[in-house]
Amino acid sequence: MKEKRSAGLLLFRHTGNGLEVLLGHMGGPYFAKKEAGAWTVPKGEYAPDEPAWDAARREFQEELGLPPPDGEAVPLGEVRQTNGKIVTAWAVEADLAPESIEPGTFTMEWPPRSGRVQEFPELDRVEWFGLDRARGVIVTAQAAFLDRLAEHSAE
Repeated sequence: MKEKRSAGLLLFRHTGNGLEVLLGHMGGPYFAKKEAGAWTVPKGEYAPDEPAWDAARREFQEELGLPPPDGEAVPLGEVRQTNGKIVTAWAVEADLAPESIEPGTFTMEWPPRSGRVQEFPELDRVEWFGLDRARGVIVTAQAAFLDRLAEHSAE
């Protein structure tokens, strides 16, 4: 089986409280009541023949319903999540009003084995986080992106 790959954009901004990043809370019933490990870089899967950068920009649009911001893209490399998926991310400095998102949706059978198919948002909300707070809620493997961004911002 071919390993799954995702690509995404991590928006960041400098505020009076320091560096902040924009994370999305994963939608659907499995994450509804979870905080820790339920926040992610807006990202999505892509096919092997699609460049990761193009996928990151496309997925940002699909997940948030907004065009990806222009600006210098800081490569944050890749991480392997516990589910085996390899995630590649770039950081882009931009500001975005969380209430302006119009998330894409997915469908799944819910409750399980009920025969009922329901639609859920890919990300049910987005929020700006300081790096310390972000480390407490982001998917564990993706915390490496926060560290790499912090290193880049300190240069």
